[in-house]
Order: sequence, then C-alpha cells, then structure tokens
Amino acid sequence: MKSLDQKLGLFSALPVVLLLGLAFLAPLVVVALFSIMPTKVFSLANMPDFSAYAVFFQQGYYKSLLWSLGMALASTAILLVVCWPLAYAMAKIFKRFTLVLTIAIVMSLFVSENIRLFGWVLTLMKGGLIEGHFRALTGIGFDSPLYGVPIIVFGLVYVYLPFMLFPLAQGIAMVPDDTRQAAYDLGASRWQVLWQIEIPLAAPGIVVGSLLSFVLAAGALAESKILGGQAVIAIADDIETAFTFGQNWPLGSALSMILILIIGTLALLGVSRVDLDAIMGRKR
Repeated sequence: MKSLDQKLGLFSALPVVLLLGLAFLAPLVVVALFSIMPTKVFSLANMPDFSAYAVFFQQGYYKSLLWSLGMALASTAILLVVCWPLAYAMAKIFKRFTLVLTIAIVMSLFVSENIRLFGWVLTLMKGGLIEGHFRALTGIGFDSPLYGVPIIVFGLVYVYLPFMLFPLAQGIAMVPDDTRQAAYDLGASRWQVLWQIEIPLAAPGIVVGSLLSFVLAAGALAESKILGGQAVIAIADDIETAFTFGQNWPLGSALSMILILIIGTLALLGVSRVDLDAIMGRKR
C-alpha cells in the first residue's frame, strides 16, 4: 500500500517537476553554459573558456558581491530583531487583530516595490516631506540620509519585512504554551525561557524567514539604485550592466552563477536543518 501511495505521489508531482525543469532548471543551464564562453560572445557554439570567472577577481567584481552579502546579512539580522516582538504578538497575543494586521501588511505588497521606494525618496530627500516641513517650522535644515549604505539597509528591511515576519510568526506559534508555562513554574526567568525554549522551538520559522530575507536581499537591485544612488554598487547591478549596456553575456552569466552558487549553498544548508513536516503541521 505504501509503495502504491509513493507511485501515485510521484505521478501527481510529475507535472510540477516538468514545469520546474522547463521554467527554472533550463534557464539556469543556459546561464551556466554562457558563463564558460569567451568574452562578449552571443552563441554557445564556442570552445569553453573560463575567462569570465577570472574577470570577476581581476576587475574587482568580488567587492560588489561582498557589499551585497554584507548588506543582506545586516538587513536579515535587523529584521529578526524587529520582527520577533511583532511576530510573537501575532502568534500569541493579538488573536483576531492578527488577521487585520496580516491583511494590512499583505496589502503593501500589492504596490510596486519601486513606487514605495520612490515614496521614501520624496520623504527623505533634501527639501522633501520631512526636511522641508521641519525647515519651514524651525528654520533649520539637515542633510538628507539618502545615498549611503545605512539607507540601503533600511530599504532592504522595509521591503522584505513580510518575508521574515510571517515565517517567524508561524515558528513562534509552534512553541507550546504549556512548555513555556512549565518553565516559569520551575523558576525560569524570561530570558531563560526565550533562549532555552522559545528560540530553539521556533528555529524552523527563524531559519525559513532568515533564508527568505537573506536570499532576496542579496539579489536586490532597486534599493541600491533608488535609495543609495549607487553609492555602493550591488552585484545585481553589475549583472544587469553586463547583460545590457556591457553586452557581455558570459560575464553576466559568470557573475550570476557565482551569486547562485553562494546563495544556493546557504539555502540548502539552512533547509537541511528545518523540519518542514512540523511547519506544515503534518507531524503526529
């Protein structure tokens, strides 16, 4: 019976597997093949050449990668700290209000990311909504916080907050109230309950939320362009430039493959430590 169920499961999954193969794996294979082509060619009918990977180090593209990974790591850490209290309240305190808050956060995703970021530009720019009104009221102006690394990290935190919040709330909801209460009855402090019970039991939600936020932030482009004014060049910007203005598909493909390999490795390591059955509520 179990063997029959497995066969039916594999047969049912076949359309999805084919779709992923055509829509996801096939483009990746093409990008991987282009990454080992000679510089500035537009055909795969060439001898393999790894010069594009050498350019990654020779021309300092690794600096863009390090900036992207660093800002992604910083934004993920900030998101974890910021979202934990809100996720805890959504999972354990708010009850019916949780639905209202969830709808409000999801509604923000209906507006284009670029439009929301340009809204922050109008708000924070010199003479904008904040500085302009403050100067009109007090006669004192101040420099705009735009066009720097901190504002880029802020943009990443702002845009990707839902991708940390909802998995984190799901992870916290998995922590049994009886376990927490038993720890208090045995004399545990609030910090001991947090570090020894809540965080370990909510680890699946923490890992999933961190992975989603980090992966999306590492490949982000709009934040560095719109809010940062390209004060820092992100790796996604270098990839776009190589494919478009530079007309160097092998270089763009090589940069893409390096980013994919790093992000993919981190994602696989994280997912391997997550109990997906527990998250989906299938564990008995």
